[in-house]
Amino acid sequence: MKLFKFIILSFFLGTLITDATAQEVPVYNFRQLEPLLNKRNDTTYVINFWATWCKPCVKEMPDLMKTNQKFKNGKFKMILVSMDFDIHLQTKVIPFINEQNIEADVILLNDSKQHEWINKVNEAWTGAIPITIIYNKDFYFFREGEITFSELNELITKNLKQ
Repeated sequence: MKLFKFIILSFFLGTLITDATAQEVPVYNFRQLEPLLNKRNDTTYVINFWATWCKPCVKEMPDLMKTNQKFKNGKFKMILVSMDFDIHLQTKVIPFINEQNIEADVILLNDSKQHEWINKVNEAWTGAIPITIIYNKDFYFFREGEITFSELNELITKNLKQ
């Protein structure tokens, strides 16, 4: 009986600890996401579209996290937009966030009308991921494909508002 109580207690404590460390990931459609792509203020934004099934996306994630860690205390905001299916939020996206110790904001984009919104993100975007957008009120950068920490660091350092 004591063993049974211990197992039950361990299960509930493990659940509480896991839930406390898990990041909440809101699910947006494009209409909800679009304002985040067009803020015109002194904050420098890094918006990265990625997915857990995308090898180049997974490969660049440590560089994105290193960048977020370096700049997060200034006028800087990183938003990671997951392109995973919403049914994979609990089974793939959140476990990936926890495994990678992702501290940046994560949003899951659930909008099947890509043909309507891809060009609204950027007219040069073919729909392939990853993509990274870096912008503030005076600067805009778009990259389809991987980006490195050194590239991120250079672009952000040159354009970060004090």
